[in-house]
Amino acid sequence: EHEYTGGKMLKKDVIEDDYSYISDSQIEQMEKLMPLIRGVLYKFTEYKDAPDSMNFFRADVYRYFFLLSFMCEYFENNEISQEHAISLVPQKFASRIKRLQVLKQAVKLGYILETSSSVDKRRRIYSPSSILVRDFIESYNQLSAIFSK
Repeated sequence: EHEYTGGKMLKKDVIEDDYSYISDSQIEQMEKLMPLIRGVLYKFTEYKDAPDSMNFFRADVYRYFFLLSFMCEYFENNEISQEHAISLVPQKFASRIKRLQVLKQAVKLGYILETSSSVDKRRRIYSPSSILVRDFIESYNQLSAIFSK
């Protein structure tokens, strides 16, 4: 039995009735985390002043995971070939065609640079542009500020 107020269920009733398996300490932890979660969601979905490069990679789950994986590989000084770049994210997130299209779009937009390998001129090597590195670091510094609050 729920107590209704203005057509809405009271929060206390929802927690007692539907979430009785959640401990009070877990509820307290979630209440502390909610501002952080909302801040992160805002940064990734609603933040209108984000640089174009970040908006491009935040457009869908695959692009976002690709960005994170690609930047990790780059900052670990790993050479990123085309095959390596499109294999960074599990196939369940995107078809091979989509993964290749996203890589080529990022190159066309100037977010990722494509060069020939010094060993094999036919082999393509990828690295982030200075714009992407700057935007990525700035974006994650802003996120870090949210986490440190």
